[in-house]
Amino acid sequence: MEPHLRIRAHRAEADEDMRHWWIAPAVLALSACATPEIAPVQPSSLLRDEVFQARPVPADPDVFAVSDSMRRYLEVEIARQLRTQGHLHGLVAALQSSTQLKLDYDAAVTRTAAEAFEARSGNCLSLTIMTAALARELGLSVSFRRAFSAEAWTRRDNTLFLGGHVNIMLARAPAERLWGLDRVSGIIVDFLPHEDLRRQRSWEIRENTVTAMFMNNRAAETMAAGLLDEAYWWARGAIRQDPRFLEAVNTLGVIYFRHGNLAEAERAFQFVLAQETENTSALSNLANVLETQGREKAALALRDKLQRIEPYPPFHFSDLGFAALKRREFEAARGYFARELARNAAYHEAQFGLAVAYLGLGDSKAAQRHLAAALEASTTRREHDIYAAKLEWLRSHRAQ
Repeated sequence: MEPHLRIRAHRAEADEDMRHWWIAPAVLALSACATPEIAPVQPSSLLRDEVFQARPVPADPDVFAVSDSMRRYLEVEIARQLRTQGHLHGLVAALQSSTQLKLDYDAAVTRTAAEAFEARSGNCLSLTIMTAALARELGLSVSFRRAFSAEAWTRRDNTLFLGGHVNIMLARAPAERLWGLDRVSGIIVDFLPHEDLRRQRSWEIRENTVTAMFMNNRAAETMAAGLLDEAYWWARGAIRQDPRFLEAVNTLGVIYFRHGNLAEAERAFQFVLAQETENTSALSNLANVLETQGREKAALALRDKLQRIEPYPPFHFSDLGFAALKRREFEAARGYFARELARNAAYHEAQFGLAVAYLGLGDSKAAQRHLAAALEASTTRREHDIYAAKLEWLRSHRAQ
């Protein structure tokens, strides 16, 4: 049975029951917290370029580049709005409007500013990058922040993705602030409206970290598609962008494992654990490596430590719930899905499972409610369309 790997990337999905690998997504939020001081690290010794085929991945992708269509949008389509409301309020109004930019949240792929603008969709990192590019084109001040927030796990095949969160603060140009033309000094733009920004703890991060997050996401996405050579070069680029961004080192370790380079994978996860001794992603991933190498005793010690830190791994109750559904034990399934949602309310598959459980119990009203919740929590257009069709079917049958 292939192990589950854990990766940190900024937003993903779910399926299948196996051991997991962990990856973590990128996220930014904001508060008055200072940037934590961390000793510089040099993970470049972990890189093994000669093991992978060269791929055309830019060493320094210009993710904030403004396209001609973006400039035309600012100079023509919302020019009057920017003049009458000011650059700050005019841009924010356009971002919020359902009749102007018409932005759609879609976690399927991480996009550059120009790509997100063209598609009018993206995950929180992509839309934050797009917003920053538009704001800078208008001369606004931009501040990136990373937030402490409830971590949401998603799953794709045998890989777990730990979703972070990103938002951005836009402020007026220095000249406007100097003359006091507006009492509002800055506005937070956040593309996950359920987040309570007032209670978020966060710290400012640099632009190179945002670029590293982008490249780490691309590494996770290409790896999930089986493109290991390309994934390596994206992860390598993320590490070069910000050597202190440990999520990229963890992703690198997962790529090494899948490529069959177990010694290199072990070194990468050990590197992360040297900085963060209780990093659950690196602990789980390293245990998988040791088990594959036949070092069961060492792996068991890590599993015991992980059990103390994290008694119930991601999707534990959801997996039990779907197993109960297969046995047609609807009451038990309802309880399991409720427990999963108690710690990950945004997990759309648990909402869907709960809807199926209620349908099996004969409560079509509750089933419809949780199916609607699954629809709202979906993170890709494909998921949205599937849940919308199921919800429409359920509503039509209830009406009969």
